[in-house]
Amino acid sequence: MMKKTLLAVSAAAVMVAGAAKADYKPLEKDPEVINFGIISTESTSNLKTQWLPLLEDMEKAVGMEVKPFFAPDYAGVIEAMRFGKVHVAWFGNKSGMEAVDRAGGEVFVQTSKADGRQGYYSHIITNVKNSGINKLEDIFTCDKSLNFGIGDPNSTSGFLVPTYYVFAKNDVDPKKCFKTVRNANHETNLMATANMQVDVAANNSEQIGRSKLKAPEAAAKIKVIWTSPLIPSDPMVYRKDMSKELKSKIKAFFLGYGRMGDTEKATQVLRNISDGQGFFMESNNTQLYPIRQLALYKNKLKVENSTGMSDAEKAKRIAEIDAQLAELDVLVKHQ
Repeated sequence: MMKKTLLAVSAAAVMVAGAAKADYKPLEKDPEVINFGIISTESTSNLKTQWLPLLEDMEKAVGMEVKPFFAPDYAGVIEAMRFGKVHVAWFGNKSGMEAVDRAGGEVFVQTSKADGRQGYYSHIITNVKNSGINKLEDIFTCDKSLNFGIGDPNSTSGFLVPTYYVFAKNDVDPKKCFKTVRNANHETNLMATANMQVDVAANNSEQIGRSKLKAPEAAAKIKVIWTSPLIPSDPMVYRKDMSKELKSKIKAFFLGYGRMGDTEKATQVLRNISDGQGFFMESNNTQLYPIRQLALYKNKLKVENSTGMSDAEKAKRIAEIDAQLAELDVLVKHQ
């Protein structure tokens, strides 16, 4: 019976990872220089300040040159990993899922907070001066009077989570509801809200926390009108076709960082990342299951509300999505 169950789980894993399109460029050998991808949650200058000290320590630990890789959007880092130009990267869960599915990626650790918490929240924010906007219902007048700032399409907290919980579940089409909808990173959306360049925006608890530390005047102009369920902490992803030896060195560095060696220095480096990071924790691709479920539920609602499909076509698509959700349920239960 156990063997049969494990086979079923294995089969489900293969089907759900129908995701796992093998269209990435295989690595011919281990890289001579590790290129480390950093998603564009903030300006490149801010991200350099946060991440370069860690990469310098990583370079010493693994005995290889480590170079940062920046792109103007999340897709740039995903595509760079797909073509073997990035070997290790910090992602959010949605972009991490894309890297696993399309870029030969594999989750190996995840971040945590300085106080040990694992997870963060998506928020909808507005300016404190907008006294008439205090809850989601206040932005659903849909008279095209409000400008909305949404995140990068590959962002978990800036795009996927609000798209499902805020819009899909309330049967609201942002493009029909708001005067403008523009994509930007978390920092840009927060500053645009603080400066009243947009009326409402998607953001997250990490960016708000970091802004309270680094840009307190702007943070003081923000109020939160919606908070999501807890989102899993960010995954760190490396190319799965690197050698076991190199992957082991990289993973050992992250799991030991702040726990071994000069712990005081490493702890300070971690505290300066985002809103204050703690140790890296053991993880793998299973941390993406909730995000896969969320993406499927969002697609299901989209199909159910579609006016451009026949009933038969809708039924077929919904059945396909339900089958994928059932497979994920099996995987979640056997984690």
